[in-house]
Amino acid sequence: MLALFLSGCILKEQEQPQQPPAPVEPVQPPVTVPEQPKAEPGQNVPPPPKIQTLNWPASVSPLVAQMLKTDGITAGSVLLVDNVKNSTNGSLQSAKATAALQSALKDKTQFTLVTPQQLAVAKQTLGLSADDSLVSRSKAVGLARYVGAQYVLYSNAEGDVKSPTLQMQLMLVQTGEIIWSGSGAVLH
Repeated sequence: MLALFLSGCILKEQEQPQQPPAPVEPVQPPVTVPEQPKAEPGQNVPPPPKIQTLNWPASVSPLVAQMLKTDGITAGSVLLVDNVKNSTNGSLQSAKATAALQSALKDKTQFTLVTPQQLAVAKQTLGLSADDSLVSRSKAVGLARYVGAQYVLYSNAEGDVKSPTLQMQLMLVQTGEIIWSGSGAVLH
C-alpha cells in the first residue's frame, strides 16, 4: 500500500502542468553619459569668499591720540589694555584689534603697558582662561588691580560686522571712574 501511495504522489507531480518559463526581457545596452570636457587649471573655479580686512592700526590711532590728551594722566603710569570685545553681529578678528592698540601705545611715554605675558600669568593665577575677554568693566578693573596697573583701557567693537564701531574707555583702577571715552568707525 505504501508503494501505491508513493507512486500516486509521483504521478500527481507529473500530472501538474508545468508553468511556462518567464519571458526573458531583452538586455538594454548600458547608458553612457558623455564626458564633460576637462577644465583647464584656473577655469570654472568658484571665487574664494571675500575676506574683509579691517585696518585696525588706522582705526585705533586717532582714538589713542585723543586719549593721550586726557588731563590728569601721570606719566609712566601702568596701563592694562584689555582684549577688544566683539559685540558685533558676526565674527571679528578682535585679537588684531588688541594688538593694534598695544602697538599704538607701546612707545608712548604716558603709559607703561602690562605685557601680554604678565596678563596671561595673572589670568591663570586668578583662574581665568587665557582668552577670557573679561566682559565686564569690574572684572577688568579687578585684573588691573592684581597686576598693579593704575589704568585700564576697555574697548568694544559693536554694530554691523561689515562696518563696526570701536568704543574705548580709559578707567582709573583705584575708583573705577571712566576718565576718557571715545568712539570711531573701524576703517577698511
